[in-house]
Amino acid sequence: MSESPPLIRLRNVERFYENRGGRTYVLRNVSLQIPEGDFVTIMGPSGAGKTTLLSILGILDHGWTGEYFLRGQPVHALPARDRQSLGRRAVGFVFQQYHLLDDLTVAENLDVPLSYRKVPRSERQALVADTLDRFGIVGKKDLFPSQLSGGQQQLVGVARAIIASPQLLLADEPTGNLHTSQGREVMELFKRLNDEGVTIVQVTHNEAWAEYGRRIVRLSDGWVVSEE
Repeated sequence: MSESPPLIRLRNVERFYENRGGRTYVLRNVSLQIPEGDFVTIMGPSGAGKTTLLSILGILDHGWTGEYFLRGQPVHALPARDRQSLGRRAVGFVFQQYHLLDDLTVAENLDVPLSYRKVPRSERQALVADTLDRFGIVGKKDLFPSQLSGGQQQLVGVARAIIASPQLLLADEPTGNLHTSQGREVMELFKRLNDEGVTIVQVTHNEAWAEYGRRIVRLSDGWVVSEE
């Protein structure tokens, strides 16, 4: 019986920008494998390429070279429209700034990624109700983001990211705007989700939050310098 491929395989991925002096590299020769169910923390100083790597994994950045396989699909070889469709189906994002839609209620924010995926309305309503219950935010469903604390907004952000059962959850400094206790709640939530089988890749500067992951990939000047 053959072993299943990793969820993510990067081979010699590079990202650079052309300027008058030549090329400025943001990522250099990144090769990485992430099995399904893994929880990886990406760390490194500012300018190391962490967010750029996350953007490539999330199929938001298309100006890179190399090979990227997502569950065996060659992202690097897909037409732009197919890449975009794959990203919407396969990836959920959690951002430092929450990125909730201010003019939509909590329930309506949760519905947005489902509408992108053209999930039938009756099914969307059931999924939203289940997710509100799962995250303990049923009582907040008719509130707007401005009526929530930062921790509550990030809870809604995580719920929105996973409501459509993405293959991959990406988190860019998800606790960066939270107090320590709120940050710990979010990390405990990530740990529970990972224990349930969700594959997570997070970027953080916080060593304590990094320890919630199963392994740490450290970047410096665009290079992977260690995997722990």
